[in-house]
Amino acid sequence: MGTGELDREAHVPEVNGGTAAPRTLAEALRARGDEGLATLLRARPDLLAPVPNDLTQLATRAGTRASVVRALERLDRFALQTAEALAVAPDPAPLSVLRALMAGDDGDADIEAALPRALDVLRDQALVWGDDERLRLVRTARELLAPSPQHPSPTGLGPTVAEATAGMSPGRVQEILAAAGLPPTHDAVSAVSALTELFTDRERMGTLLDSAPVEALGVLDRLVWGPPYGEVTPNPAPPVRWLRDRGLLLPATPRTVVLPREAALHLRAGRAHRTPEPLPPEITAAREHRPQVVDNTAAGQAYTALATVEELLKEWNEGGPAVLRAGGMSVRDLKRTAAALDVTEQTAAFWIELAYAAGLLASDGEADERFAPTPAYDEWLALPAAERWSLLATAWLAATRTSGLVGGQDSKGRTLAVLGPDLDRGAAPEVRLRVLTLLASPAPGSAPDADALIARLRWERPLRGAAAQGADLRVRLATWTLTEAELLGVTGRGALSSHGRALLPETPRPAPLRPATVPSPAGAPASGTQAPGAQASGAQASGAGDRLPLHGRARGPLAGENPGARAAALLAPLLPEPVDHVLLQADLTAVAPGPLRRPLADMLSVLADIESKGGATVYRFTPASVRRALDSGQAASDLHAFLTAHSRTPVPQPLAYLIDDVARKHGHLRVGAASAYVRCDDETLLGEILADKRSASLRLRRLAPTVLAAQADPATLLEGLRSMGFAPAAESVEGDVLITRAHARRTPRRTAPAPVPDGPPTPDETLLGAAVKAIRAGDLATTVVRKEEPSSRSTADGELPRTSPAETLATVQAAAMTGSVVWIGYVNAEGTASQRVIAPVRVEGGFVTAYDHTADEVRTYPLHRITGVAELADDAV
Repeated sequence: MGTGELDREAHVPEVNGGTAAPRTLAEALRARGDEGLATLLRARPDLLAPVPNDLTQLATRAGTRASVVRALERLDRFALQTAEALAVAPDPAPLSVLRALMAGDDGDADIEAALPRALDVLRDQALVWGDDERLRLVRTARELLAPSPQHPSPTGLGPTVAEATAGMSPGRVQEILAAAGLPPTHDAVSAVSALTELFTDRERMGTLLDSAPVEALGVLDRLVWGPPYGEVTPNPAPPVRWLRDRGLLLPATPRTVVLPREAALHLRAGRAHRTPEPLPPEITAAREHRPQVVDNTAAGQAYTALATVEELLKEWNEGGPAVLRAGGMSVRDLKRTAAALDVTEQTAAFWIELAYAAGLLASDGEADERFAPTPAYDEWLALPAAERWSLLATAWLAATRTSGLVGGQDSKGRTLAVLGPDLDRGAAPEVRLRVLTLLASPAPGSAPDADALIARLRWERPLRGAAAQGADLRVRLATWTLTEAELLGVTGRGALSSHGRALLPETPRPAPLRPATVPSPAGAPASGTQAPGAQASGAQASGAGDRLPLHGRARGPLAGENPGARAAALLAPLLPEPVDHVLLQADLTAVAPGPLRRPLADMLSVLADIESKGGATVYRFTPASVRRALDSGQAASDLHAFLTAHSRTPVPQPLAYLIDDVARKHGHLRVGAASAYVRCDDETLLGEILADKRSASLRLRRLAPTVLAAQADPATLLEGLRSMGFAPAAESVEGDVLITRAHARRTPRRTAPAPVPDGPPTPDETLLGAAVKAIRAGDLATTVVRKEEPSSRSTADGELPRTSPAETLATVQAAAMTGSVVWIGYVNAEGTASQRVIAPVRVEGGFVTAYDHTADEVRTYPLHRITGVAELADDAV
């Protein structure tokens, strides 16, 4: 190796010229290549917060309880069963012992084929380390999975003979040996060993059990698969006494006995689990449909979803429900909204939460705070239908808010409200994406069986979601996802549609990490030098500044577009084209044969009331709806012209008469503010109003032949006269007719709610490459071999070197002249001490400029902040 270069290969102690087995998890990590470290950090991103200083710190962090629990929760069932088997195996355990625990005495081809993959998963996540002859489960995982009286093992096994007899008197142990037909020993340790050998010897153990009473075998059958503990009385029955005398049941407490692990494994034919599950449950198809039928059904539901969200926000256009003091909307408002949308309360909660997640709905922040559409809603309305659906679908996929929880209770017994707090569940996006991925696994048009899909999810994450509230949250999220996907039009008839399939991200293929190179002290690339543990690859790194390649992606149709754009492109041809006409009928109704264009739909919603919705929407014209159009500033002639222009059928005579009749009465009476007044040129009509008993609540009195005054406000007076069958119009203080249009209430511009993450995000390849490089450099600084120092200057491992200023200056000057690498202790301006490996380039003016291998860059250090310096050993450079 050239001068000034460092050996970046993983350092593992050597014994007799060969590589020794790692003694600790840190040594095992040190033996990994860069890609192996990146795999660990990718699978367990919590280890990166913050980036560990070196591999020892990484190993320590990987063994903490919180991190191990998180890693165990992300294991599939067979990998978890493998870890559970290792927890009840000797430590360390050879692969043959683990295989026997998993497959049993008779063996199992599926288990033996799947076991290497499970071990690879555990090794990749640093839950297991060591070679196949010395497999070790990390201590924290063993503590979590090993059996104990307080926390029984999922395997159902109990303690070993040695553990169960730890507090037993030597005399009692000798009595058990005698009852079991074994010769006495000189001490308790050898006695326990002899008993253990008996229980693990299949032939001798079989002979012992052949002599057992039938009732005793029945007792063992009840304990063999767990729990292994049973209660006994001070004077147990003969079968229990027979088992206890021979050590097949050992005392755990004065009133409890336990079946030893070795005896249970014999009765189980060597298997640690009753039902090992090496293979994931198969996703079976419950129904088969033509893909075109699925796509058309889903597209129809997608159109309905758009119409429902639009109807919801139109309902709240002038200001929606009030915001509760604790947040969210009241149950009464939810029921009212559900009735307006003609859906169930749970479905209404889904649409409300979806609009909120998409940023179309928010609270306005006023003193009388209410929910209202946001400015983004108006922008959303202007988009094509397929793009509007795409925004809703992508917001749903990424949202952590879970409408299925509405109506339940939180940990304090409070009811969870729509749009209220405590509805976020970090696992929701992962579960939704996984459910859609599983729905995409069968052939297009196949609707998977829901129970099989749930079983598959349970197999993939058996420990996830089984949390608070006594139910498996992951299963409930999956069930809600299936329902919501159908409502939203992602699926049709239970099968994933083509536009729903496009929402799935393209499958990434992790690219191997490039070996990081270490420049020479002058900053130039050192050809052929690899990062610690870097494995040889076909392409060498070009320099220290190389960035790691991003994941490769599977290319396909519309590749390069984001999933939402791909889905919108596939959905657009399936949606009906907006039409610009209606069909007027003689019964005062209009039929819209499809979705109406925006101006036509807006005007028709003012002129008529929606009577029914579906493939064709039916509108009904009433005196109240026509008056509403006149109040908005339209004249009768405008309404006739509008209907003539947009109807494919002639305007029916009853509808023309209705418009003319309402227009003739409209504005005949004028209402203004006195408190309020009514004026009319027809004195007879005012007299008729005064004579009507229904006007008593308005407290009217005649001020002039053509003017009545009222004690009610103008709005109340208008409603009262209209309820009496009149058609009054409001007027301004100048006497002009007031045109009343719906006032659109909008919130200030809001951003959509940010999802609440379920733990740290998965790091990208650039971050992984930088983190691996930093960890390697830090580990090099702490593990590099230094030359022996005189006893007066020797320092303990991990301590900063101490040298005088003159020695420090002389050493770094010599290193700069020879191009060698030295190890320094350095204290920065904040007083933080660190160790660094540097290659000095220039020493002048009280500063040393050097290439810092720890930081992987050229830096300048004040000499007075260097606490000491030491030369590296010859075999380290």
